[in-house]
Amino acid sequence: MKNLMTALFLVFAPMFAFSQTKDVVDIAIGSPDHTTLVAAVKAADLVGTLKGAGPFTVFAPTNAAFAKLPEGTVATLLKPENKAQLAKILTYHVVSGNLDANAVIAAIKAGNGTANVTTVSGGKLSVKLSGGKVVITDENGGMATVVAADLKGTNGVVHVIDSVVLPK
Repeated sequence: MKNLMTALFLVFAPMFAFSQTKDVVDIAIGSPDHTTLVAAVKAADLVGTLKGAGPFTVFAPTNAAFAKLPEGTVATLLKPENKAQLAKILTYHVVSGNLDANAVIAAIKAGNGTANVTTVSGGKLSVKLSGGKVVITDENGGMATVVAADLKGTNGVVHVIDSVVLPK
């Protein structure tokens, strides 16, 4: 029995340790729905920053969210000469702090139905509940819905959103 327990520990311990060491970037890298986001983070040279201590709250648009942008937008943003603009857009999806779903909902309630958060880029996002879902409104009136919440990493949390939010 002791040998069986030791064998099970040796098999499962590495998986448990790995799951406990994923940061917000690794979470995105591990998702087939976030390949565009990962490519953008690499092109904007933000991997090192987002692998930092944090904590970060990342509102992560899916590939389908990026596909909603006008044709050619993503390809244009990925060009080296647009690195600063891409970085501004991506950091507009990041908030300092560890805002899990409970913290977001508490902030919405405390704000009488709306919470305003400042992004790492310095922009503002408005967050509210609509139909039982968290909806984010950007500075231009664009909206995104959180479709998966609380993907917890070692340096923060990732919430998956269905649209790209854009700063002014």
